[in-house]
Amino acid sequence: MRKLPQQVQKITQGFTLLELVVAMAIFAIMAAIAYSGLNNVLIARQQTEMHSEQLHQVQLAMSWLGRDIEQIVDRGVRNEYGEFLQPVVGNDFEGYLLEFTRGGWANPANQPRSQLQRVAYAVRDEQLVRVYWRSLDRAEDSKPYENILLDGVKGMEIRYLGADEEWRTSWPAEMPTAAGAIPELIPRAIEVNVDTKQFGKISRLLRVGR
Repeated sequence: MRKLPQQVQKITQGFTLLELVVAMAIFAIMAAIAYSGLNNVLIARQQTEMHSEQLHQVQLAMSWLGRDIEQIVDRGVRNEYGEFLQPVVGNDFEGYLLEFTRGGWANPANQPRSQLQRVAYAVRDEQLVRVYWRSLDRAEDSKPYENILLDGVKGMEIRYLGADEEWRTSWPAEMPTAAGAIPELIPRAIEVNVDTKQFGKISRLLRVGR
């Protein structure tokens, strides 16, 4: 019987069990390394997208604050209890850190309402909330509308710059005159300090419209 060539004999012998185990072990190690690298890339991408969304939320909230404060007007209102409120109230009245009347309320549908709007800001359950009313002088059943602007808010501090160049933590401020003290209705500027979990303290100095 004729012998097969040596090369053919090696091919027909195949792989040993040990060789298969070693090959599978190498493949498993390479797959684990590849999966770990891919998983790290996916986690980094998710964190980047989350950070970008949080940053966008902060920018949007500051934009709302800026637009509202820059359009403050000298118009007081009456609340649902019939009490008169000054154009700007900043002393945590009724649970709001800041409440004021602003102009420039767009009315694209030509609804029968004023272009002035009463707006308030509050921090509730670690959320910065913007509150507004459809009518300036509120009735007993007037319903406030709320928009959540920012999550992860630990607190917010507000300061008010008066005509005497002094900063105050509440508003209206009483200004001394020759005849006595009269309230200053609208501050010259408002400083907002928002303490967030993600970005720490964010400060904005906003010019007040008159």
